[in-house]
Amino acid sequence: MATLAVVSLPVLAQAQAPAPIKVGVALDISGPFAAPGAEIRDGLNLAVKLLGSKLGGVPAEFIQADMAGNPEQARQLVDRFVQREKIDLFTGPVASNVALAVGPALFAAKVPYLSPNAGPSQLAGAQCNAYFFGTSYQNDSMHEAAGQYAANKGYAKVVVLAPNYPAGKDAINGFKRLYKKPLADEIYTKVGQLDFAAELAQLRAAKPEAVYIFQAGGMGINFIKQFMAAGLNKDITLISSPFTADEDIIPAVGSAMVGLFNASSYAHDLPNAANQKFVAEFRKAYNGRYPSLYAAFAYDVVMNMDAAVKQLGGKVGDKPALAKALKSASFDSVRGAVKYGNNQFLIQDYYLRKVVQGADGRVTNQLQPGKVLTAHQDAFAGQCSLR
Repeated sequence: MATLAVVSLPVLAQAQAPAPIKVGVALDISGPFAAPGAEIRDGLNLAVKLLGSKLGGVPAEFIQADMAGNPEQARQLVDRFVQREKIDLFTGPVASNVALAVGPALFAAKVPYLSPNAGPSQLAGAQCNAYFFGTSYQNDSMHEAAGQYAANKGYAKVVVLAPNYPAGKDAINGFKRLYKKPLADEIYTKVGQLDFAAELAQLRAAKPEAVYIFQAGGMGINFIKQFMAAGLNKDITLISSPFTADEDIIPAVGSAMVGLFNASSYAHDLPNAANQKFVAEFRKAYNGRYPSLYAAFAYDVVMNMDAAVKQLGGKVGDKPALAKALKSASFDSVRGAVKYGNNQFLIQDYYLRKVVQGADGRVTNQLQPGKVLTAHQDAFAGQCSLR
């Protein structure tokens, strides 16, 4: 009898232990968005490490798989996450077309999806959903800030250039919304395009005062290198989205980027305690490099999850309650003061950054004085029926 009693105690303890919270993570480790995908992975993994692989004090399993930026591959992965892994939360994809592809299955299963990057206008407006959270930004908003900057500078003849997919169209529409003047031209490129000879010829012929570009990852690296090599920077001011001038792009381009302005809701030198801790830990974990905005937003995603689970006392089985907690739970964002709007996209400040070369020779972004936009809400929130 004594032996039976001794054996039964650990079995009972095991039965009472809470099941781990499962988070599905669809990553872009290969494919056209591999560079930002790696940054998202690194920011997310750092947050997981600092939290001891727990959310709200409950053990958590982050199930990571590469879907290479492919919408169909991502759909299959999400089906597996939902049906076989029984995930409680989801995050990961870089691209907006992938976010739109996987959303329906997640929403049908009432699995909250916190986006570390993609913020398509559809999900911010008429197709908003109680289970989708724009924890990064709405696609148009970074570009609205850049449009406001170009308007402030008084540029009269501007060309914009972006990939031909949902985020690219949102980029151009966002820039136009606050620039408020007619554009000289709108140039759409192929997703994954690396040779921009034809587009550079168009720019040389058009002779604009400024060009605004949104080209993420390898697309941005190649465009800037080719733009500089063609000597177009002598006559045309290049304004970049933060995605084309961030810490994942700068090392691949080097000093040619010095002087480039970009607007962003994140800067690694923002002087708040949460960000200072994040940057210090990131640099310690990843060979001294500065985090990109992709890494920062992925880190915030995990911290948002942690705060929500803590608010619920670790009970994530009630998915509507989990979604409400994600929206209302306060977490220390690396961006400072943020809050979700009615459409569950963050209301946040936008800043101007300039690429500089420091005394140590490192080329990086530097926060500029003031704000381009304060407590900015996206343009589509009014179309959303959520309250």
